[in-house]
Amino acid sequence: MTPPRGFKPAEFQRRVAAAQNLMAQNSIDALLLTTEPDVRYFTGFLTRFWESPTRPWFVVIPSNGAPIAVIPAIGAHLMAQTWITDIRTWRAPDYDDDGIGLLVDTLAECAPSGGRIALPDQMETHVRMPLAALKALEQRLLDRVLVGDSAVVRNLRMVKSDAEIAKIETACRIAERAFDRVHEIAKTGVPLSEVFREFQALCLHEGADWVPYLAGAAGQGGYGDVISPASDTPLADGDVLMLDTGMVWDGYFCDFDRNFAVGAPNADVRNAHDRLMEAIQAGASLARPGTTMADLFHAMNDVVNPGKAGSDAGRLGHGLGMQLTEWPSIIAADETVLVPGMVLTLEPGIVMRNDKMMVHEENIVITDGAARFLSDFRPNQMRVL
Repeated sequence: MTPPRGFKPAEFQRRVAAAQNLMAQNSIDALLLTTEPDVRYFTGFLTRFWESPTRPWFVVIPSNGAPIAVIPAIGAHLMAQTWITDIRTWRAPDYDDDGIGLLVDTLAECAPSGGRIALPDQMETHVRMPLAALKALEQRLLDRVLVGDSAVVRNLRMVKSDAEIAKIETACRIAERAFDRVHEIAKTGVPLSEVFREFQALCLHEGADWVPYLAGAAGQGGYGDVISPASDTPLADGDVLMLDTGMVWDGYFCDFDRNFAVGAPNADVRNAHDRLMEAIQAGASLARPGTTMADLFHAMNDVVNPGKAGSDAGRLGHGLGMQLTEWPSIIAADETVLVPGMVLTLEPGIVMRNDKMMVHEENIVITDGAARFLSDFRPNQMRVL
């Protein structure tokens, strides 16, 4: 069953209350949000308009009470459709003061003299405003100071609610239906670039809202990398085709790939595929509360890269949710402890004898017991076109 779009106000109220509790523990008087996923996490403000870099957008979470939106006037109507009622606007773009004066006044209401205003500052975050605006903000706040948020936002977003998990699972089901139709668009002689275009169309046809990420590759007996744009080279017998999609449903990503053999796969390709499946199973079987991300890394790496410390990819999976990649990373140095509600990708890769590679990726959610696959893990046989 497809879940309803959006969230009830209670979901956002719970998130804000949890943030304010952590803010109090870390002596934070106000939390300043500037990026699309952080703003949306606490407000429900969902729009593609963030693709335009012209206008900054701000949301302030005070130590008590509901968030305050400080946004360009063009977004007032949509923000008013969310649970947010305190919406302060300016006509943007304003070359003299693009919202900073209004933001300073708002922050002064929320943080006392000498107060601490926090910005998310962990890996996979950024401050979305021009450097000149950030400097002006710091100067006009006077004795109030900008500090890091002590991972408040990261730690909250890392653990998903049941409603969030349902959206990710819906995205996975849509992508699986598209993957099951790849035989309709990919065969010997079809350019890889055409396969990419047609696969995105399949995702949209099956129900995706948009497809912001599609990577992949094709090559004889494997491929050289997994991030290059698609070339116009036609598929040929003996190729391995990989498609890796991050498509979105109601603001939440799936992120997994599928490998296809063009014609019968050779022994090296079959062996690599089998080892990737074994690595996925090793990671999934270990993915329980109390296990660390480092444990997952070693479980998978011991299968695909025995006797070595790691691979050039740097990690074998990551968090997943409102962004294609989220905290944490499956690396040997990450001691993050798994807890129920974390959604992760398992993404082992293997280097083959011909210096080609193959990767495989699945999406799981951590539960009170064994991990549950959100993508449709089919380990028994490689798909053949």
